[in-house]
Amino acid sequence: MSTRSEFGLIGLGVMGKSLAQNIAGKGIRLSVYNRHITGKEEGIAEDFVSLHTQYTGLQGFDDISQFIDSLETPRSILLMVNAGPAVDQVIATLLPLLSAGDMIIDGGNSHYKDTERREVALRENGIYFLGVGISGGEEGALHGPSLMPGGSKKAYDNVGRYLESIAARDKNGRPCCTYVGPQGAGHFVKMTHNGIEYAEMQLLAEVYHLLRYYLGKSPEDISNIFEEWKIHGLNSYILEITIDILRTKEGGELLLDKILDAAEQKSTGGWTVEAAFELGTPLGAVSEAVMARFLSAEKEQRLKAVNVYSNGKQAAQQTASPNFADKLKKGYEAARIINHATGFLLLKKASERYSWNLSLSEIARIWTNGCIIRSALMEILVEVLMKETDILQHPNMVAMMSDRVEDIKTVVAEGLGAGHALPVLSASLNHFLGYTTGLSPANLIQAQRDYFGAHTYQRVDRPLTEHFHTQWK
Repeated sequence: MSTRSEFGLIGLGVMGKSLAQNIAGKGIRLSVYNRHITGKEEGIAEDFVSLHTQYTGLQGFDDISQFIDSLETPRSILLMVNAGPAVDQVIATLLPLLSAGDMIIDGGNSHYKDTERREVALRENGIYFLGVGISGGEEGALHGPSLMPGGSKKAYDNVGRYLESIAARDKNGRPCCTYVGPQGAGHFVKMTHNGIEYAEMQLLAEVYHLLRYYLGKSPEDISNIFEEWKIHGLNSYILEITIDILRTKEGGELLLDKILDAAEQKSTGGWTVEAAFELGTPLGAVSEAVMARFLSAEKEQRLKAVNVYSNGKQAAQQTASPNFADKLKKGYEAARIINHATGFLLLKKASERYSWNLSLSEIARIWTNGCIIRSALMEILVEVLMKETDILQHPNMVAMMSDRVEDIKTVVAEGLGAGHALPVLSASLNHFLGYTTGLSPANLIQAQRDYFGAHTYQRVDRPLTEHFHTQWK
């Protein structure tokens, strides 16, 4: 072979194929590999190359040794395989074929602790490792995703130019890709991105449900309302695709109404909630979004419950208050601010715990384009986080929340009273009310803990370094 490839990619699933086209389209000499399974996966890489002859320097392999030999040294190999054991299996296959100084890049949704473990193990073998969060779906992978690399800084110094070349661009033309931090920081940031995404999706679903089944708006009317929101400061990728969904028909009927209302999920939302538990930071909106998907999956039990409790009839009898749609818009804005505030608080706590030195503003910047949670709000947060890491303490956010808090109160109270489940809207309001409460009932909880478990408590009239126990009875 006269010319070796600059970059290698393993795994030609949907995302892998899109990224491969993106990489090759930037003029990067690329080798792609896909495993050979007789009768199931045969000639995948060769077929991919034959379909994309417009890319010079694109080579395809189903023999791993030939694939490795086709790469320049030090080798740079991007894995696009399913998170979990499959990543370890591919690494185990690659390791005997690699040389000191080669680099492995995991572009899947791996758990950040797995990434930390792999980075340490490969470093001991002289291999560099990056865990790269990739957001944007199939379209983003093809045209420019948001990339969140973490792990070996040396590895990023070597391959960052390739990653930055395929990334989306922010409003100033800078790549939506930055070295996030060491160890598993990249995959932690991507995990948190997905957690925020879960809550954003559920929020919009709750808003849609109120508009349609409480205010009686048609799907076409709702899409037009969302279009107005998009024009007037609420633009986001998730809002854009929701507008498209509400306008998509099949056989003259709304396709959405033919989709089973049982939401599926992968692991990242739950992982985000687990991380919040481990770090001791509030994440109610994301937690409730995950739980809402679990509850939606109980379709059979929900149908039984409808007959037992007849909640639908009670909801239908309610009449919305004047200007409810306007209040709903402002309540939705407030809930989104809270969702993002708690998400970035999780990143802040992780950075402190693991000494990652995360730049929250830079993370917001690379989330302004290419990724699923890109939005007009994210553009604002880039500037906010330069001055204040607690989003809800920034003067601009204080002004926005102060103008919207009464609206989210009205929406939650009225919506719940009318019989509509609003898990994320409610959780967002609960977080804000708890956050802005100077004296909470947590003192009673501490007294209860001390009563039955002698866990001790601190006092408001003594130094916080002192702990006390009372014989309550």
